[in-house]
Amino acid sequence: MAPTVWIIDDDLVSQFATEYCIRQANSSAIVKSFDKAPESLQTFQECIKQGKGMPQVILLDLVMPEMDGWEFLAEIEKLVGWEDKVSVYIISAFAKSKDRDLAKTHPLVRGYFDKPLSKVSADKIFSSVKV
Repeated sequence: MAPTVWIIDDDLVSQFATEYCIRQANSSAIVKSFDKAPESLQTFQECIKQGKGMPQVILLDLVMPEMDGWEFLAEIEKLVGWEDKVSVYIISAFAKSKDRDLAKTHPLVRGYFDKPLSKVSADKIFSSVKV
């Protein structure tokens, strides 16, 4: 079964580069991109309610308008029924060292990677994905 990966990033160029890298690491992966965190949050909530359509991996940018990555994490932290099914990884430029430190210690974050995502990083993500 092919893993489903969600990219949540407001930068379309970054989305493209991330998807390209994912496809290099796992050509059968199903990739869905969101350029707004509120939209992805709504879809995530619907997936939980329906009991289907959940991603195995979320690649989350931190710096976005409307709702940033930290706010997205705070919202999904309130939800139940997904915690052991989805791996959340931060992909960011990490302009602030504070963000890197938070990513290291956040209970929902499985890992963090600098943008642009590399094939080596994507391989690391897929090596731990349960499908």
